[in-house]
Amino acid sequence: MRLSQVNKAGIAMLGAICLATLCFGERRNRLEIEKPITDEDRSHWAFQPVLDIVPPKVRGESRIRNGVDRFILSRLETEDLTLMPAADRRTLIRRLSFDLRGLPPTTDEVEAFLTDRSNSAYEDLIDRFLADPAYGERWAQHWLDVARFAESDGFEHDQVREDAWRYRDWVIDALDADMPYDEFVRLQIAGDELYPGDESKAIATGFLVSGPDMPDINLDEERAHTVLNEMISSTGLAFMGLTLECAQCHAHKSDPISIEDYYRLRAVFANMEFPEKKKQLSHVFLENDAEPPPSFVMNKGDFRSPGEPVNPAFVRVVNPMGMTVPQSSGNSKTSGRRKALSEWLTHPEHPLTARVIVNRIWQHHFGSPIVGTPNDFGILGDRPTHPGLLDWLAGELIAGDWSLKDLHRLMLQSATYRQTSRSTGDSWDRALEKDPENRLYSRMNRKRLEGEAIRDTMLLASGQLNRKRGGPGVHPPLPHEVAITLLEKQWEVSEDESEHTRRSIYLFTRRNLRFPMFDVFDRPDANASCGRRNVSTTAPQSLTLLNSEFSMKASRHLAGEIINKANRGDYKEWIRSAYEKLFAREETDSERNAGLSFLEGQAASLEAEGRQPASLATPEGLSGNFDSYKGAALVDYCLALFNLNEMIYLD
Repeated sequence: MRLSQVNKAGIAMLGAICLATLCFGERRNRLEIEKPITDEDRSHWAFQPVLDIVPPKVRGESRIRNGVDRFILSRLETEDLTLMPAADRRTLIRRLSFDLRGLPPTTDEVEAFLTDRSNSAYEDLIDRFLADPAYGERWAQHWLDVARFAESDGFEHDQVREDAWRYRDWVIDALDADMPYDEFVRLQIAGDELYPGDESKAIATGFLVSGPDMPDINLDEERAHTVLNEMISSTGLAFMGLTLECAQCHAHKSDPISIEDYYRLRAVFANMEFPEKKKQLSHVFLENDAEPPPSFVMNKGDFRSPGEPVNPAFVRVVNPMGMTVPQSSGNSKTSGRRKALSEWLTHPEHPLTARVIVNRIWQHHFGSPIVGTPNDFGILGDRPTHPGLLDWLAGELIAGDWSLKDLHRLMLQSATYRQTSRSTGDSWDRALEKDPENRLYSRMNRKRLEGEAIRDTMLLASGQLNRKRGGPGVHPPLPHEVAITLLEKQWEVSEDESEHTRRSIYLFTRRNLRFPMFDVFDRPDANASCGRRNVSTTAPQSLTLLNSEFSMKASRHLAGEIINKANRGDYKEWIRSAYEKLFAREETDSERNAGLSFLEGQAASLEAEGRQPASLATPEGLSGNFDSYKGAALVDYCLALFNLNEMIYLD
């Protein structure tokens, strides 16, 4: 028995010695792991400098409108393919309007474009849409997906962040003003450091604190560790397309990013001021003072296990410029480290920043990105389908003083963008055979609209859209079946009913409760940066458009708009008006005949059933009396149009 006890004690001691040896060895090995960045490390395409590319020559010179087409056509010609013919004008104006404004064109806009025979009609249309305040509202949502923006904390309690909306409004205004992208980046990293005392610039740092947070977590150190890690992750994904978070516990498994790289970059933000326990983060980034605390590598990513100290520095593999972080700042209120980071990210020789934003904008215009993984330009990410085009566009952005609107113009004026998305005969069939996934852009992709664009279209077409800009997030009514499941005050409906029909970008964004229409149409949950939304086809989407109270209300208002502005008894005018409002085109003969048959038959059927007018869903906002059965038939017809594929897909 005593021998057994001795053996057990000996084994325990031996185990402790081995564990200590292993820990010491692990520490030594971890320090030895970080090796100099080699030429092989930098050989990955995304870590190489942006090349000064000359657009290639092509055989089909007559198809070329600008440099974009040369890159696309050059690849197509290697497969004996060519660009598709241009889409018709009605398709183009609808495509442009949704891409730039997230709304369908008005009847007057369509008519003006169709009758404008000047050589610059199309270019002028692009300029008008870019100048429309709706542009900033549309493109801000794309960026807010990347910025994981929400107006609540997430996690169990999901507390409301009262002033978070100010960052959303800043993004909208910055895009509308065509703020140069390099400045757009700098302000979100260090607006307060670049412009001390200017609150309008400091608001931009809301990007850094937009992520989820758990104010009631037990340990303050754990909260700070988690928030800073999330901040680094989002900064890497949004601006550089790098999965930096993979290096918080150990060296990145695929990219040449060490754990030391990770914590050196995190040290840039180490001076962040955290509120007391159970208090929420500020809506902007706050620093304690000009003397940051020491930073350490956290062994295995454990906040309770600080290792070797580190000084702030940039990720080595994407720092060919050799830039450094100053150890002191002339500004007594902040460290100056974030200012240095913002300057590094926007340096013209940074290999990632311009490429990443160019890829994001291309994705939204053409339906698929050049790099299929917009948030991952690393070794495990997709390779670009057209690397020369990506670099040429990045160079054009930088040479054009980082103007995003000029970048839009360059893409939208191309023959590639103007291609049809519908069959054109033999050339189409050949493109489907040789380029089935359209990776070569041998035709225009059809794009599924987001839930926000679908909702805004329904409101605009039905005359309900409230174009008020800015302010705290709005809480429109939720479906009853959703509302009864909520906790008290989780979704307090806004008292002013006119607010309920604001543009979707102004609806309150709660992490634990996505607005139902947006949820079914694949809106991300804002818990992490989303570079590319999923696009699904599910039964709840159809059920939402067909059966929801929102759809019925929109149908009633649309019917009222049509009757008030068209000949009250002319079914043909009703049909024509509905198609113009929703689809920016005239109906076909078969669509007209189907519509006439439905309207006449539905009105007769409702009357034959002996339904009382008060029990019918009749048009809203009518001036004067009107036949209830005909009106109800038109409401049903409008509801059917809201459920057409053309309502949610863009040619």
